[in-house]
Amino acid sequence: MTTPIALTIAGSDSSGGAGIQADLKTFSALGVYGASAITAITAQNTRGVTAVEDLSPAIIAAQIDAVLSDLAVGAIKIGMVSRVETAHAVAAALRRHGRRAVLDPVMVATSGDRLLQPDAVEALRTELLPLSDLVTPNLPEAAILADSPVAQDERTITAQAERILALGAKSVLIKGGHGKGETSTDLLFDGMNIRRFEAPRLKTTHDHGTGCTLSAAIAAGIALGLPLDEAVRQAKAFLHEALRSADRLHVGSGRGPVHHFHRWWKA
Repeated sequence: MTTPIALTIAGSDSSGGAGIQADLKTFSALGVYGASAITAITAQNTRGVTAVEDLSPAIIAAQIDAVLSDLAVGAIKIGMVSRVETAHAVAAALRRHGRRAVLDPVMVATSGDRLLQPDAVEALRTELLPLSDLVTPNLPEAAILADSPVAQDERTITAQAERILALGAKSVLIKGGHGKGETSTDLLFDGMNIRRFEAPRLKTTHDHGTGCTLSAAIAAGIALGLPLDEAVRQAKAFLHEALRSADRLHVGSGRGPVHHFHRWWKA
């Protein structure tokens, strides 16, 4: 029997709630073996990011090449790509191996600290969107990718999704976590259909790593052989429970992490 494997290409979070650490926890929680290629090392905790050190394009590429030349990777997730050189290195490696990915366009940490250099946005658009089977922006990130104000209604969200698809992504999931109302609605566009994924909006300050966790959960579903819409549905359900259970964790004094192992750890 083949072991399902997913690769995360992202930054490291020293507090363990987001980035590479959140991705690997998510893969494990969903029954997928996780491999990683680290793009940057961050010094951060639940209160914020205090330092970022980008790894060289050469070592980023070497990590990706090492994994993809040996492991039967069923899905790839891309997270923090903070600068132009990193975007070029990741894109070149994907093209070398004929691979596409789930792209989480990480721009700002939950704490509000910026994780993407301004000039890297264009590299994200031109280098990585054309190599993405799915891109998963939240409302502010979708606005930046589409070069327009933050959407306030579904008509504007649809227009932004169409712009992002025109840049080369096969599908786009615009997340509604930054929206208002009692329901958090994510909209999946593939150029032909729009599918809605809804969950009750939860009031919690334990939401560190939500974007990383959702995109990693989708990649895990793809690695398990699920169709994209089912992978999104199961990923949203997993994240909802991880958020709902997050208050059971007592980690840090700021915005705490979601509970990736809520199914196994006792209340």
